[in-house]
Amino acid sequence: MLTVASDIDVLARFGRALADPIRCRILLALRETPAYPADLADALGVSRTRLSNHLACLRDCGLVVTVPDGRRTRYELADERLGHALDDLRAAVVAVETDRTCVDADDKGCC
Repeated sequence: MLTVASDIDVLARFGRALADPIRCRILLALRETPAYPADLADALGVSRTRLSNHLACLRDCGLVVTVPDGRRTRYELADERLGHALDDLRAAVVAVETDRTCVDADDKGCC
């Protein structure tokens, strides 16, 4: 059974992963289908080095895994439920009033 501390850690890792727009785009792309880093970099319009750093973060957060495929490595979501969670989060955020922003939005860059 999970403890409160581990629940908080899991949510913090998920939040850290979602805190960057490129990582969000990677997760949404992998929600659709597994992909190779070079293909992801091209599709997202980012350098391979930058993509590699973001993939490392997502791996460290436990959200993506690597799957060896011959001489290449494919990335995919660590669990298909993550795709459903992303869909649920997007639906919940869309349901929030659009004229609301965080009090600290300008200072902290949130919302």
